[in-house]
Amino acid sequence: MKTIVVTGGNRGIGKEIAKQLSSKGHQVILTARDKQKGLEAQKEFAEQGLEVSFEQLDVSSYDSIDKFVSSISSQYEKIDVLINNAGLFIDGNKNTYNIDLDSLEQTMRTNVYGPIALTKGLIRLLEKSSDPRIINISSGMGAIDDIAGGYPSYRISKTALNSFTINLSKELTNFKINAVCPGWVRTDMGGSSASRPVEKGAETPVWLALDNSVTTGKFWRDKQVIPW
Repeated sequence: MKTIVVTGGNRGIGKEIAKQLSSKGHQVILTARDKQKGLEAQKEFAEQGLEVSFEQLDVSSYDSIDKFVSSISSQYEKIDVLINNAGLFIDGNKNTYNIDLDSLEQTMRTNVYGPIALTKGLIRLLEKSSDPRIINISSGMGAIDDIAGGYPSYRISKTALNSFTINLSKELTNFKINAVCPGWVRTDMGGSSASRPVEKGAETPVWLALDNSVTTGKFWRDKQVIPW
């Protein structure tokens, strides 16, 4: 049984990831910025016969991250997998030359600085695992080979998250550290017109968390490596 942290696990892809991992018998620590929404998700899982822990966490707040790390460190001897799923997509289809800097700053704080700070905080617990893994939920919209303009804050943040993934994988060679594009998924963020069900969006992150054949330092979609 693995102990797995899933940020932003109260809805969308994160919630489905938590569901699939818990249903496979793993110990899932679900986080959410909103305490009530997190508890509601935990209750919903319990009604399905799934035992999932909940911890409040706002990844855009360093104070919240510090409190979370302190709480987790007091309860668990190790963490096997960190899934940095919580994300923000607020700038809409704006032009890069007219980017809203407040939106950029808010997006970067949630999508990049938060995962970096949380990873840093949990490294000690991850190092105690016999098979430590970090999975960053990214997007093809951040792939250099596929940047097409528009949505600048989101694209820039995911490109930066990909760079963090590569850097960290080169330094922590005993870890399996990867980024994943879940595709365009029908969630609150993806919208009702998206082409994929949430189950498909969660499939590859769950595989990256558990499968023994997984390598490190790659960008994945549908269990296949894609260009950065």
